[in-house]
Amino acid sequence: MRSVDRVREFFAQRDLTIEVKELAASTRTAQLAADAVGAPLGSIVKSLIFIADDDRTILALVAGDQRADPAKIARRVGAQTARIATGEEVRARTSYAIGGVPPVAHVTPLETLIDDTLLRFETVWAAAGAPNALFAISTKTLLELTRGRVDEIVERMTTD
Repeated sequence: MRSVDRVREFFAQRDLTIEVKELAASTRTAQLAADAVGAPLGSIVKSLIFIADDDRTILALVAGDQRADPAKIARRVGAQTARIATGEEVRARTSYAIGGVPPVAHVTPLETLIDDTLLRFETVWAAAGAPNALFAISTKTLLELTRGRVDEIVERMTTD
């Protein structure tokens, strides 16, 4: 089964009418995704895979206009350190390729942290299993489906 179809099946099994869009253009980066659907950059969910020092896989859902903070992620999960996974590690741990990792439809449940700045948006857009596929979802539904913990996990910009 194609990765995108696994995401569609995930929604169908939960009787959710969420449309997965496969586009001709790449949505591999948050900016490309925002441009493709005409949405604010911050409403794009980046599904980032981190590996804690104890080898746990952490899924960090981060707003497209934010930058994940590995030190904060490590602290939130009780680890000493956490690092962004390589492309090979992402595929091995999620079965999805970078640029297409969805926040849902994982074979093994992942410990999930959700960037609190995503709560600015009623609806967000997320990858749907391929670098050209995405779906819109209410933030509330995303929180329910992922059972993620909302927290401050991004770098905070300081003003001088």
